[in-house]
Amino acid sequence: MTPAAAQTTHIVPELVAESAGQPGKTVTLAIVMRPEAGWHGYWLNPGDAGLGMTVDWGLPAGARVGPLRYPVPDTLLIAGLMNHVFEHEYALLVDVAVPADARPGAVLPVRGKAQWLACTDKICVPESGVIATQIAVGVPGSPDPRFAAWRAALPAPLGSAVAYAFAGDRVRIAVPLPATVALDDPHLFVASERTVDYASDQDFSRRGDMLIVELPRAKFEPLDPGTLNAVLRLNRQGDGVEIAATPGTVPPAGTPLRSAAPPQAGLGWLLLSALLGGLLLNIMPCVFPILSLKALSLARAGESVVQARAEGLAYTAGVVLACLALGVLLLALRAAGTQVGWAFQLQEPAVVAGLLLLAVAITANLAGLFEFAVPGFAREGSPQGAFATGLLAAFVATPCTGPFMAAAMGAALLMPAMPALALFAALGLGLALPFLALAFVPAMRRRLPRPGAWMGRFKLALAVPMGLTALALLWLESRVAGMRFAVLSLLFVGAVVLGLYLVGRGQRVGRSGAVPALGTLAAAAMALLVLPATATTPGAAAQGVLPSKPFSEAALAEARSAGKPVFAYFTADWCLTCKVNESAAIERKDTRDAFARAGVVVLRGDWTRRDPAITRYLTEHGAAGVPLYMWYPAKGGAAQQLPQVLTPATLADLVR
Repeated sequence: MTPAAAQTTHIVPELVAESAGQPGKTVTLAIVMRPEAGWHGYWLNPGDAGLGMTVDWGLPAGARVGPLRYPVPDTLLIAGLMNHVFEHEYALLVDVAVPADARPGAVLPVRGKAQWLACTDKICVPESGVIATQIAVGVPGSPDPRFAAWRAALPAPLGSAVAYAFAGDRVRIAVPLPATVALDDPHLFVASERTVDYASDQDFSRRGDMLIVELPRAKFEPLDPGTLNAVLRLNRQGDGVEIAATPGTVPPAGTPLRSAAPPQAGLGWLLLSALLGGLLLNIMPCVFPILSLKALSLARAGESVVQARAEGLAYTAGVVLACLALGVLLLALRAAGTQVGWAFQLQEPAVVAGLLLLAVAITANLAGLFEFAVPGFAREGSPQGAFATGLLAAFVATPCTGPFMAAAMGAALLMPAMPALALFAALGLGLALPFLALAFVPAMRRRLPRPGAWMGRFKLALAVPMGLTALALLWLESRVAGMRFAVLSLLFVGAVVLGLYLVGRGQRVGRSGAVPALGTLAAAAMALLVLPATATTPGAAAQGVLPSKPFSEAALAEARSAGKPVFAYFTADWCLTCKVNESAAIERKDTRDAFARAGVVVLRGDWTRRDPAITRYLTEHGAAGVPLYMWYPAKGGAAQQLPQVLTPATLADLVR
């Protein structure tokens, strides 16, 4: 018996018979799958993404083939999607019934056209091949010794009745399992599709010899399977049992075993990604509004070693503290059931109004209209001023995600609190790193120009980008809260500017500016109290060069069911990275023409204002915020997440 191997690129299958077969009896075959390093195949239910194996068998007359039997799979979490995979050599077993009239001594050819999906953590390749072997008819000799290990990798039938019940948005399953059976990192792989949310926590508890498993239901159009088929992995060695649960009574939860959160392997890499992401935020377009403050802080640094280091540490503390505060608030809101994501603060009209007033005040200060008189806030060379600048830098610099940052922040939304907050802190450290390096490396400080009259002129020049930032925030108000909100904001801005002018005039002649300062603060406070009540929901954005439809899961499903390619992009008016990409790659005539020729359906998810459906989609694809670009090939091909920085050729190449 010489097995034939299919020629493939990344996973090579081989069909092997265990032994000879007798007429009317069954013989077991194994499809041995050998992935290349870094590649993986999928279980019968691949999870959130992927595809199991299918085989179109060619058998001799009278022969019958049973279902494929899979070993216990592993979990693989990529960008918030749970995959049920095999990352090493594995074997699928299948029984073939030898025809009753087969003659001893005959050789029965068995062939199959197999299809499967081979993936890494970045790309997927549909593969296929012909698998073949021969079954000798006669008295079975010594079986192939490899089959013992392959059978041991299969889940064992439980042999006891298992019940499941729905409780609100959760599925509860009662598995009879002796208390003497040790459990180590258990996981329930549900074979029934659209029943549970694969990536969510799985809660296990014990009531004597009963194991209670609780899982969230599928988020979109969950089904009641009637019979819930699943495999319960018992330990890290891959031992498991096969269950078939039917509707019944499930007792209350018992002693908690553990909460099986999605795997956190690779936390070190996520921390490094967050650090690099924060570092790159220093050059991202969405950080430009705060570069003026940082430039002045850097120019002041280094009058003495002690002072430079104090400023560097204070600035870093401000940045990290602000990132942690945003992280704590985001995680708390999500734990309370609110669908929010990264930069959620810019979806609130009151926050945008506050940032507008702050940008106007900074612009007025840079233009010399007045000088800050609050101790420590902007005093030359003070740690308090560096700390305050760090707080502001982090708050304004984090609306958009960038390279490296997306995966880290997306993972943070799925992790327990402590590792998630570690990622937020790493992001802040990356953002503060250039200033911190300058403070602690004398050679870098010596390259800075000496303080002098140029600083006044430089400060005046920096009023221009800060003023443009204020204008951008005013426009953003019209998009987030409507034109009436923006017009009223402009009136309050005028009152604040007038108050600051009066403060500055008093400062220049040596008079107290307490009265106009209090009036300015009163105008700002009134703006934040009055403006939110005037917010309205603005209309849809005007159609651009590239025709699009509003994103929804229903629209995506409809286009996919029609076999059309889909480009889904998620943006927000406050995300400068999004706008740069749209100008450079999306809203272009060549992109429009290429998509029109290929019949691409374009779906636009506008996240300028809070949208729970879009937030949920972003989270499921491991994105903590925008931009996110997804490509769905025609005829149901596997989805592809595109880079966060697009080039003019990126989209046109997709349809070639």
